[in-house]
Amino acid sequence: MTPPRPRPAPVRLGPRSLAALALVSVVGTAGFTWPLFADPGSQLGTHAQDAPWLFAGLLVLLVAVVAATIAESGLGPKAVAMLGVLAATGAALRPIGAGTAGLEPMFFLLVLSGRVLGPGFGFVLGAVTMFASALLTGGVGPWLPFQMLSMGWFTLGAGLLPGPDRLRGRGEVAMLAAYGFLASFAYGTVMNLSGWPFMDALASNVAYDPHAGLATNLSRFLAYCLATSLGWDLGRATVTIVLTCFLGPPVLRALRRATRRAAFESPVTFEPR
Repeated sequence: MTPPRPRPAPVRLGPRSLAALALVSVVGTAGFTWPLFADPGSQLGTHAQDAPWLFAGLLVLLVAVVAATIAESGLGPKAVAMLGVLAATGAALRPIGAGTAGLEPMFFLLVLSGRVLGPGFGFVLGAVTMFASALLTGGVGPWLPFQMLSMGWFTLGAGLLPGPDRLRGRGEVAMLAAYGFLASFAYGTVMNLSGWPFMDALASNVAYDPHAGLATNLSRFLAYCLATSLGWDLGRATVTIVLTCFLGPPVLRALRRATRRAAFESPVTFEPR
C-alpha cells in the first residue's frame, strides 16, 4: 500500500512579515481612497495633482520594506527560485495582450499561484511580477507602485480563498474563475482611483473635484469608470475566466507538484563531497 502524497504547504510568513503587509496595505488604501474622503475645505484638496506623487513615493519605500522583511523571515532559497520563475513567466505573458482591450493572460497565472502558494507569497509574487513586466514593457512611472500594490492584493486574495486543503476539481476551478472575474474588475477600479485625481476638474464632468463632497465625487468616479475602463476590465475578466477554466486544472497540478517537491518548510542542506 503506497503512502498518501504529502499536501503542498504554502509559504508561511512570520508576525513581522504580516505586520509589514498590514502597514503597506493601510498606507496603500489611504493612497488610493484619499480623494473620496478628503475634506472639501482642507488644503489637501488643493494639491490633488501633487498627492498621488507623494503616495507613490511612500509606496515605493513601503513595498521595499515588505519585500525585504518577507525575504528575511519567510522565503528560503527554494521559495525565491519559485518566485523568480513565476514572476518571469507572468512578466512574459503580459506583453502578449498589452494594449489590446485589456486582454491580459498573466492574471489567471497569478490567481492559481496565489491559491497554491498562499497569501504572503502571493502578495510578493504579484508585486514583483508587475515590477518585472513594467521593466519589460517600458511601463515605469508614478503609477507603477500602485500597480504593484493592487496586483499584490489581487494575488493575496486568491491565497485567502476557502478550502485550500479540501476543495479540488471542478468546484475549485469554478471558485477561482469567479474570483478572477470579480478581482479583474476590482483591480481596474482600484487603479482608476490612482489616476483619477490627475484629471482637471474643468476639463470633464467626471473628474475629481476637490471642492465637492463624497456623494458628488463618488458619482463622478463611477461615471469615470464606466466611461474609461469598463471595456478593458471586461476583457481582462473574460480572458481570466476562459484561461482558468481550460488551463486551470493542469496548471494547478503542476504548481502543487512543484510545491511538494520543493518542500519549502524543509531546510536546505549540502552534503560534503
